[in-house]
Amino acid sequence: MRQRSLKLAPYLLVLIPVAAWAAWLGWDQHRDVHPDGSVTGPYEAWQVIGLVLTLLAPVYWAASRRHVASAVIGTSAGLTAAACYDWSDDASGLFLIGVGMVMTASLVATFALSTLIASVTRAGRRGDPGPTGA
Repeated sequence: MRQRSLKLAPYLLVLIPVAAWAAWLGWDQHRDVHPDGSVTGPYEAWQVIGLVLTLLAPVYWAASRRHVASAVIGTSAGLTAAACYDWSDDASGLFLIGVGMVMTASLVATFALSTLIASVTRAGRRGDPGPTGA
């Protein structure tokens, strides 16, 4: 059974970010117009924070099992696909810049986090005190 879940991991790590994007960000499509005429949105900070916190669990699961590449590529691909689909109706055409920023940021962040998780869990399994030596 464990082998089967490991074979499904890359696919789940693409689908989970897409579902999380839909749950946290997909429903909010309006911009807020303030009395001074400035426009913000469509997302609030708590929605983006919720998305990030939701994605910590699958990234931790994969990275702690030494599937760093699946965690990085799957999560980034899922977020990039969701952003591309969600923002593709932008008339300005600038959505591709935003999608590129989502892709780059998710690659960097998940790589750093996954590498850290994998090294800490590896040290914990060996009984080593960790990279600091303390």
